[in-house]
Amino acid sequence: MRSPSSAFSSREKSFADNEIIVSKTDLRGIITYVNDVFVRVSGYSERRLIGAPHNIIRHPAMPRCVFKLLWDTLHEEKEIFAYVLNLARDGYGYWVFAHVTPSYDLQGQLVGYHSNRRVPYPDALPRVKELYSTLLAEEAKYPNHRDAAEAGFNLMLELLASQKVDYDQFVFSLSRHTRLESSTL
Repeated sequence: MRSPSSAFSSREKSFADNEIIVSKTDLRGIITYVNDVFVRVSGYSERRLIGAPHNIIRHPAMPRCVFKLLWDTLHEEKEIFAYVLNLARDGYGYWVFAHVTPSYDLQGQLVGYHSNRRVPYPDALPRVKELYSTLLAEEAKYPNHRDAAEAGFNLMLELLASQKVDYDQFVFSLSRHTRLESSTL
């Protein structure tokens, strides 16, 4: 297992600034749709992706607590933005700035989730990597994945509280391109 400090030094690739990776899942996170950019960047065929759990592209250097936050937020039927390091089939990592939202049918029933991912703003990644390294180090103390995610989540909340921000404020403060007007971060 890689140490948290070296977790982000592996091979990485990217995609064009004007491209958007799109996927849809059912309520359990099983992929129901992918666009051509997802297929190309991930290296998996559409046939392999459809019906697979979305965590097929989960990078081991991604803190579990970020996904706990993502799922907790989605279960509240709220949207979330997050910086995510994914793992392509060829072993290369690729960073995304993800926007994940609940999807509803015509009767207003929650039927799944929709995710759009863009190339992240480079000025955000140093702080993201610093936070994620800290969270990974905390999670590494726990052999049970659920306990690790909970410990990382609690640490993340403590760190955000110490900065007097919530998660959304933190995410949007990371880049000059997403910084909110009233933000003093």
